[in-house]
Amino acid sequence: MMMRRIVLLAPNGQVGFELQRSLAPLGQLFCLSRADVDFSDTAATSARVLALQPDLIVNAAAWTAVDKAETEQDAAYLLNAALPAALAAIARQQNCWLVHYSTDYVYPGTGEQPWREDDVTAPLSVYGASKLAGDLAISQSGARHLIFRTSWVYAARGNNFMKTMLKLAAQRETLSVVADQFGAPTPARLIANVTALVLQQLLLQNDEHSSDKSGVYHLAAAGYTNWYQFADAIFAMARQAGIPLALQEQQFSAITTAQYATPAQRPANSRLELSKLEQTFGLTLPDWHSQLAQTFNEYYSAVSGS
Repeated sequence: MMMRRIVLLAPNGQVGFELQRSLAPLGQLFCLSRADVDFSDTAATSARVLALQPDLIVNAAAWTAVDKAETEQDAAYLLNAALPAALAAIARQQNCWLVHYSTDYVYPGTGEQPWREDDVTAPLSVYGASKLAGDLAISQSGARHLIFRTSWVYAARGNNFMKTMLKLAAQRETLSVVADQFGAPTPARLIANVTALVLQQLLLQNDEHSSDKSGVYHLAAAGYTNWYQFADAIFAMARQAGIPLALQEQQFSAITTAQYATPAQRPANSRLELSKLEQTFGLTLPDWHSQLAQTFNEYYSAVSGS
């Protein structure tokens, strides 16, 4: 049996790092990092991917600097729209699957109901608009694809909300966090593991049946919280683990989005409806709090050497 050739772009980011581990059992894994090729050069990237003759392409490359995208629009669109479009063209040419990761920022963030995959999109920021452009390019390409829209991604490594909160709480006695934006904190590990489980199912099926499952899916932890409650749960775990915090519990306060101005507007409602992914692939997505406990423990084990 010929071994499947999997090309993974951006293996060193939060999601890419976890994908290296999760995808390894599915075939021969070829990783392309920013040290190998400039992802903003779509022609050079396409040439490198094509040379590897992929049976599966997994794109973890993205422009994720939400606020910087407001002033560096061209750079954001190159990575979030032009690159996915180029990869989709290759996937169609090679008749292979393309996996791509998108975001809750494609939705307008109104109301309180979880967003469904077929809801109207209306990004509030350049970042969200650039990600939506990538989604549309892939969806209209004719390639077999999985677009996983996720939310509030974090991990035990890299730069993310959990690690930022722990750093700030170790340095400051007083801290304020936004409490009127709601979503599901989602570990990179969960994204990678679910990706591998879905791909295993698709790759075992013949093309006729698997192609029906091409499309957009929400992939996030179950349940929802706000940033203030998320931070509070992180601090509780830190105190339980014996990590010294300068932050005084009575000096930790909730604020509104209006009190914390940012260049890019954030959606107030990032709740994602998960039933399409769960029902299509027979999965049950775990709740955000249990996933935080796992991710925090992984982080604490690394920093404490235990």
